[in-house]
This record gives sequence, structure tokens and C-alpha cells, in this order.
Amino acid sequence: MKTIFLLAGERSGDRHGAGLMEEWRASSPTLAIHGLGGSEMHSLSPDISDWVEEAGVVGLVDVLKKYGWFREKFDQTLQRILTLQPDAVVLIDYPGFNLRMARALRQAGYSGKIIYYISPQVWAWQRSRIPKMARLLDLMICIFPFEKDLYEGVGLRTVFGGHPLVEYHQTRRLGIQREPDTIGLFPGSRHREVSKLFPILLEAARLMQAADPRLTFAVSAASEKLAVLMQAHLAAHPLEGVRIETGTVHTLMQRVCCGAVASGTATLEAAIHGLPYCLVYKVAWGTWLFGRMVIRVPFLGMVNLLAKREVVRELIQTHCTPARIARELTRLHEDASARTQLQTELASVIAGLAGNGAYHRAAAAILET
Repeated sequence: MKTIFLLAGERSGDRHGAGLMEEWRASSPTLAIHGLGGSEMHSLSPDISDWVEEAGVVGLVDVLKKYGWFREKFDQTLQRILTLQPDAVVLIDYPGFNLRMARALRQAGYSGKIIYYISPQVWAWQRSRIPKMARLLDLMICIFPFEKDLYEGVGLRTVFGGHPLVEYHQTRRLGIQREPDTIGLFPGSRHREVSKLFPILLEAARLMQAADPRLTFAVSAASEKLAVLMQAHLAAHPLEGVRIETGTVHTLMQRVCCGAVASGTATLEAAIHGLPYCLVYKVAWGTWLFGRMVIRVPFLGMVNLLAKREVVRELIQTHCTPARIARELTRLHEDASARTQLQTELASVIAGLAGNGAYHRAAAAILET
């Protein structure tokens, strides 16, 4: 019996891991699957530990605060893999942890296959890591077409699997009418993100509603815990016409007129759903200054990187203010032609991601390797 160990540390990685597992359940039902992930992966295999709620932090400062916890988890996971000796370890995104794990496994003498799914964005911040990754990995499965040449150029076998979120979300399009006076607020899926962004978004909503009392605001909470956090802040700073929804993010992206979306996977999901939006992002100043030193790409949003221009307005750090967000959302709300043009450009970017069959291609490439 073949054994695979999956390692995902964020909600998006949990979804991708579950997508692989669903493919293997259909094609290779005897495959034994162990690992770390989230609730979706755990529901498919009791041998997957659910750790995403604790592991999914963002930024250097937050990681340093939990360094001892991460060190302990790292050592435990390394020993678990070395004891199990799976035929392959599949690392899903989460580069800060997973690239170190690949190196530690090789140093410890692990001789099985190490496969990376969802290429870490080292091309954005540390291209010098690419040759090092080639020495550690047996296969890279990337989800953006431009990544394949980067990795194959240093001798790492690479498969462009297509972006799995495209197929996943396009099959969930409901064909519902957008609510013309409802604005969507998507402050992220992590506690720290929400703590930074939700107060700013709420103040932007206050400014917009003062100018146009017809407006209502729908807020997406990624979990009940985050919904409680948002409700507490809303109670402290009351605003009529604001509703907080849990577990409806993709329906909401199809329903609202336009929205503000926290940088991350959700910005690509918004593009898939045709939501006219602006990207918002604010982190601790230490994290921001470190990022400014190492990031080597002109845009933060993947839609803009793929288009090689600012298709979606990016409101980052000092520009991420209530007034600027309110101004951009007001423009999108009031200008129907601007919304239509943005939706056309988003659809063009998404069409290049070859989403149909992405999990199937990735699962098959892993089994072949």
C-alpha cells in the first residue's frame, strides 16, 4: 500500500489538499493518506490532524510571537514523517514552514519523493531560493503559467496544473442578480488581518453611508470566531445597515455590487466571481518594512501581476485609509461602465489559468512521480 503525507497550514491549502484527496479517493482508494491540514482534509481522513486555526498566521511579526509553538510543531511533524516513512511528502503552499521541512527531511536522510503543490511565490521575494528548491524537490506543481519556465530553468521537473480555484468556484456560480446598493467587505480569514482591516473598512462604510444613506454593507466572516470579533467591534462603533455573514463568502461575492477584498486568495476568488473590487492590505509596520526590503514584484495582487498592470486598484498600508477606500468603492458603485470594464478585464485574466481539471492533473502527476 502506498502512503502519502500531506502538509498544509492555511485554509486555502486545506481546500487544495482536500481536492487532491477527493481525486485519489476516486482513482486510488487504497492509498493511505496522513498529514496536517484543516477541517476539509480531516473530514476525508482521520489521519490528517487539523491545525489550520493555529497555524494560519500572517507576517513576520506574528510568526515571531508564536516561534516556540511553531518550533515544537515542526519537530513533531518531522519525527512523525521520519517514523511513518511515506512514499511521498506533498507540501502545499505555506512556504515558511514547508521549505524548511523539505530541507530538514533531506538532511535527516528521508529518501522518498518530496513534491510541492501550489508553488511558493519565491519569484516575488527571493528568487535565489529557486536553485536550492531544485536540489530538494522531485516535482513542482505550479498554478500560474509563468512559473513553469522559472523552475524548469534550474532543472526542477515542473507541471503546470492550472489554478484549481477557477474550476472549484465556477461550478458554484449561482447566476444571481447583484444587489445594486449593497457593498461587500472582505477583511480576511485571519484574526490579525481582521483586527487591522475591519475597523478601517467600517469607517469607510460610515463615510459612504453619510454621503448615500441608501447603501448597505455585507461583511464576510471566515469563521464564527471572527464573526464574534467583528460583532464586538461593530457594537463598540455602531453603524446601521451593516450585516455580518459567516460561511457565505462566495455567494456574497456574486451578490454585492462591488467590494473591498483583503490581499490573498480571496482577491483571485473575487475575480473568478466577477466581483468589481479594490484590494486592501495593512499589516504591522515591522512586517511591512521587511516586505518592502525583499519583495521584487510591482504589484501585490495576483490579478495585476498576471495582467502586468493595475487592473484592480491596490490600497496598501499608508494608502489603506477609510477615505481612499470609500472613494474607490464609491467610484465602482456609481459608475456602471467602470464596473463592466473591470469585470471584462477580470474574466480575461481568469481565462488564462486553465482551471478545468486542475486537481485531477495535480493528483495524477503526484501518483506518477
